[in-house]
Amino acid sequence: MSDKIKSEMMSRRRAVSLLGLAAARAASLAGLGALGIAVPTTLLTTSEEAEAQTAGMVRRQERRAGRRERRETRREARRAGRETRRAVRRGTAPQ
Repeated sequence: MSDKIKSEMMSRRRAVSLLGLAAARAASLAGLGALGIAVPTTLLTTSEEAEAQTAGMVRRQERRAGRRERRETRREARRAGRETRRAVRRGTAPQ
């Protein structure tokens, strides 16, 4: 009885292998060649506004957005400081 059960069981690896073979056979019958499945380039490119897929990616995007905001704040502060120093050197500083 156990021999019969073992022979009927199929592992995931074997099932995926069979699916791959079936897809390759179907592609060859359709005249697409070995790996000739055509995919439009628009599907292969990544979107600039792609959504995060996992919680880890969400956290990473949030950290990166925070860093961008802090960087922009620092740049704005530097620009304002430069303008103030220039005005002082020129003698046109606001009183």
